[in-house]
Amino acid sequence: MVIFTGTRVSGSSLISTSQPVRARSSRIRIPVTALTALATMALIPALTPALRAQVQAQPQFSGAQAGPQILCQTQVIGNRRIPKESILARLFSRPGDPFDPVVVERDFNSLWNTSYFDDVRIERVNEANCVQLIVYVREKPTIREMNFKGLNAVTISDVYDRWKKEKVGLTVESQFDETRVKRAEVVLQEMLGEHGHQFAVIKTEIKTIPPAAVALTFNIKEGPTVKVGKIVFQGNQQLNARELRASMKNLKPIGIPHSIFLEDLLPRTFDASKLDEDAERVRGAYRDKGYFKALTGEPQTNVRNAGGINPFTLRPSTGKRVDILIPVEEGARYRLGGITFTGNKEYTNKKALRAQFAQKDGEYFNATLFGKGIEALRKAYGEGGFINMVGTPTPRVDEAKKLVYLDVDIDEGKKFYVSRIEFSGNTITRDKVIRREILIEEGQVYNSRLVDLSLLRLNQLNYFDTLKAEQDVETRQNADAGTVDLLLKLKEKGKNSIGLNGGLSGLSGSFIGLNYETNNFLGLGETLNVTANIGDLSRTLSLGFNEPYLRNKPISLGMQVFSSKSDFNPAKAASLTGTVAGSNQANQQQSLSSNYNQSSTGFTISTGTPLRKLFRRSGVARVGVTYSLSRSGITTFSDTTRNVFQSLAFRSGIAGSSQLTGIITSKITPSFSFSTLDRAQGPHHGKDFNIAFEVAGVGGNTKYYAPTATYRQFFPMKGLRMDREGHNVLGYRIQLSNVAGFGGQVAPPFNRIYGGGENEVRGFDIRSSSPYTFIPTRVLFNLTNPDGTLVPRDPTNATLGNVQIPLPIYRLAPIGGDTSLTSNVEYRIPIVNQVTFAVFTDFGLTFDTEKSQLRQSVLGQSILNTPLYGCPEVINGACFGGQKVTFPLDLATVPHTNIVPRMSNGAELQVILPIVNAPFRIYYAYNPLRLYRNLPQQLAVTPQQFQQLFPTNLGAGQFTYQQALQLYGADYVLREPRKTFRFTVATTF
Repeated sequence: MVIFTGTRVSGSSLISTSQPVRARSSRIRIPVTALTALATMALIPALTPALRAQVQAQPQFSGAQAGPQILCQTQVIGNRRIPKESILARLFSRPGDPFDPVVVERDFNSLWNTSYFDDVRIERVNEANCVQLIVYVREKPTIREMNFKGLNAVTISDVYDRWKKEKVGLTVESQFDETRVKRAEVVLQEMLGEHGHQFAVIKTEIKTIPPAAVALTFNIKEGPTVKVGKIVFQGNQQLNARELRASMKNLKPIGIPHSIFLEDLLPRTFDASKLDEDAERVRGAYRDKGYFKALTGEPQTNVRNAGGINPFTLRPSTGKRVDILIPVEEGARYRLGGITFTGNKEYTNKKALRAQFAQKDGEYFNATLFGKGIEALRKAYGEGGFINMVGTPTPRVDEAKKLVYLDVDIDEGKKFYVSRIEFSGNTITRDKVIRREILIEEGQVYNSRLVDLSLLRLNQLNYFDTLKAEQDVETRQNADAGTVDLLLKLKEKGKNSIGLNGGLSGLSGSFIGLNYETNNFLGLGETLNVTANIGDLSRTLSLGFNEPYLRNKPISLGMQVFSSKSDFNPAKAASLTGTVAGSNQANQQQSLSSNYNQSSTGFTISTGTPLRKLFRRSGVARVGVTYSLSRSGITTFSDTTRNVFQSLAFRSGIAGSSQLTGIITSKITPSFSFSTLDRAQGPHHGKDFNIAFEVAGVGGNTKYYAPTATYRQFFPMKGLRMDREGHNVLGYRIQLSNVAGFGGQVAPPFNRIYGGGENEVRGFDIRSSSPYTFIPTRVLFNLTNPDGTLVPRDPTNATLGNVQIPLPIYRLAPIGGDTSLTSNVEYRIPIVNQVTFAVFTDFGLTFDTEKSQLRQSVLGQSILNTPLYGCPEVINGACFGGQKVTFPLDLATVPHTNIVPRMSNGAELQVILPIVNAPFRIYYAYNPLRLYRNLPQQLAVTPQQFQQLFPTNLGAGQFTYQQALQLYGADYVLREPRKTFRFTVATTF
């Protein structure tokens, strides 16, 4: 066999004219009998006429075998990572086929075009009965590792994300390709330029790792940081430079807008790719002011050293600055002459079309408002099924009157109807559960607004990951039939949740609990939950079930039975959470805290229905009603709290200790809610409004009403330099509450409103923000000798005890308010998955507005007014000469404690714990507004009358009087905390 040893057959000669230049390093070996004719025919045109004639006279296939030659099994040599079978599958030559050089050429092209190999050779070996092809390959090396040296401006993860977005195709374990490496360098250079390193230098070092791998090291010299210097405009006469700079969202300096002196505090990082975009924004600023023909020229830049002194470090500024000059041509100012429409066949009411544009005729033309009008027009047509409607505006200018007329040519397209609505990804949830939340049906006219609203309803179910119209709704149009198919791509959340929850809370203290919840029971949408929590301040056991669609009708029915026990003890909560209580140590000694334990058992039944027609164009509205029946008992831990519960007229015909047991509350609560929130937990945008009116008195022994209204709204902060995708969220809440008794009764003390805590105003302790009042009580005070011994009733019989003087006393107590206003503002910044940082401002105002709601019971007042007070004379251990004291029926709020605003400013870190399944929060709050005051004590009688209550015939009388005056006449010191650092498991809103 004769072969061309060392002959290289490149893609540009014998094999294929379409091969790249690097193919010249690949070769194929074929016997001369098969190649001589090919080579000769290819070279003949290049020979001289004499040589051409000589060559053509020679035989082309000397010694060629007669008849076709059959191929036997092809052999592959040199492959390491790529399986032999994969290479053979690329070949067109098959065992048993006749040998054909043209087919071999196709085999070569097929292997080379895979881009898997650096070298490809095909050799022919003649066997006794067949021809064997031997394929020699050398695979491209694999990238084993990638390193970055000198990269500081961006993170490596950001680099990988950008490479993926730009489809660079360079990753660890991918094949080495010099073209991809160069592309990666270009993208990395662009990234560094966006972060102010316009002069970065990147050199890639390639290190071979035997036997077939490489290591890439990107050596990066970022160079000086390039910031934006001076921004100057040339030709601006009507708009000042400050206003034009403010329109440059990407490159304008960072500062306080419209503050003149503080507007340009910090320069932006220069990004050349954003310069043209900002220049167009400058033109847009003119067009929004009526300068319809305003133009901006090509921005001019000048790079210089920073120079000067940095005002923050007081050192010379380093780095580079880029001064920007943007020439502008303002032109004349135009007003909107009118907007006309053509092509509108379906909607002939041109006034309705014109109503989509907010700007009125005669006003200065505003390009932004006009653009919003075009978008509103598109949505309006989309609601009618005209998905492909296009509105093309054509301006007409009246130079004499300086008016701009816009002629909007409407191409309505075809009206589309919904053909099919399908779902994917719902392996558990039944189709009917999803379909009943869809407000559009098959066969109806397609309505884009109803599609968006349907996604909102599905997101509020919390069964699936958040659905987004642009990525989770696939529409397939059939233009000929005028139909559209909808495919909703769903990703279900875990149906069942069995978890441990626990932590620290101002309301619950330290607690731990187990819960089981299924938010989609049997895939039918029902909710079943069982909760058991035990802690220092609360114990709860509950079982609940909710059916959202009763008998396949949009009527929900829910039931819950519960048993709970809660300690309302600020001092104990403070010791558990590591914070300073709302009242100081002196207050605690004087029993100012409202300390009691409440145990309750009962059940609730609720029902509701969505208002499908009301508000269906913008959100989800529901009405509902809940009935609850509970039986409670109170255990007090201080004289102050006991006096509050025994005095207030919240149970008719009962007074004293009997009021603390057998409190039966039978209440009904109608409610209304409206929501456009995009998700049930952690809303990103939207708003909701809730109002409930709780009325107790349908049975039971308490009578009160308590309306509550809450409004929340969330805004994605899209477009900011720090958050271009809108991941950050600004949210606020406003809540107004009121409570009042009726039918001769006041609201129970535990239903009155107490502010403070991590759910309201974070810097204050739970239930610590409250108006104060003086509660009347009868106290037995020991008659004491000057030497500190007690005066006995009978010196000969110690079992009779000592002499006690009945005194009329007022005790200062936090009574709670009947009205409260709470507002919260929070800016949330997601850091990583399930971790969020937020800054907040909370404001709360809890106060009394109705004097009649602080009223003693008549029986309780009688118990206090009937006995005699004081002991002017002590004869044989018995008191004589006491006097009557009349306490008022209505209790007055203590001055300077009623309308006292509370405010907290601070920051918090929130982590959603996977096991606890609740937000674990650490926050610091500073309280600029708080209650910080000394209050004088109020005696039930005048100071002279108070002194007359003590015996004058004994030396112990004057000494005991001084003791009582010191104890009950001292000022109260109210000191709410200035700052708070707290750990808790809860959410504010």
